[in-house]
Amino acid sequence: MITQQQIIDWMQKSADVLQEKKEHLTDLDSAIGDADHGANMARGFKKVQEKLPDVADTDIGNILKTCGMALISSVGGASGPLYGTFLMRAANAVNAKQELDGDDLVKLLEAGIEGVQQRGRAELGEKTMLDALVPAVNALREQNEAGEPIPVALKAAVEAAEQGVQNTIPMTARKGRASYLGERSVGHQDPGATSSHYLLSALLDVVQGQA
Repeated sequence: MITQQQIIDWMQKSADVLQEKKEHLTDLDSAIGDADHGANMARGFKKVQEKLPDVADTDIGNILKTCGMALISSVGGASGPLYGTFLMRAANAVNAKQELDGDDLVKLLEAGIEGVQQRGRAELGEKTMLDALVPAVNALREQNEAGEPIPVALKAAVEAAEQGVQNTIPMTARKGRASYLGERSVGHQDPGATSSHYLLSALLDVVQGQA
C-alpha cells in the first residue's frame, strides 16, 4: 500500500528533483520551446512544497487537489495547467483515501492522463508528456493485473516512461510551441515527457524508501 505520508513525500521529492534538474529541462526546452519548462516546473513545485504543511493531516485526494491548484495558480505556459490538471483529476480518482493499493494507483494515473489529454488535446506519439505517461500506466496496469506488488509494478512503469522519453527524440512535434518547428523538432528530447519521467521516478524512490 502507498500511504498518505508517502504521497506527501512524493510531492516533496518531486519538488527537490525538479529544482535539481531545472537547468537540464531548460536546455531541452530551449531547443524546441520557450526555454522556460525547467524554471516553470521548479517554481510550480516550490509552491506545492509550501502547501504541504497545510495538508499533511488530510486525505490523499485533498493533498493532490491542493497541489494541483497550486500549480495552476503559480505557473504560466502549458506546464502549470497540464500538470495541475493531472493532479486534480488524479485527486478525484482517489478522493478521501488514506492509502492506495495497486488498483488505486492505476486509477490515479489513468484519471490524470485523461485530464491531460482533454486539456492539451494531445495523443500518444505527438512528442508530449503523454509519450512518457501512457506507456507508464500501461506497464503499471499490466504488472498490477499480474499480481505484482506496487514497487515492482511501479519500477516497470518508470522504465516504460524512460523508454517513452527516448522515443520522443525521433518524433515530429504535433502540439505546443515545438509544433511550430515541424521537422526541425526531430532529434530533440521532449522536456514534458522528461519531467513526467522525473515525477514517476520520484514516486518510485519514495515507495522504495529512498525519499
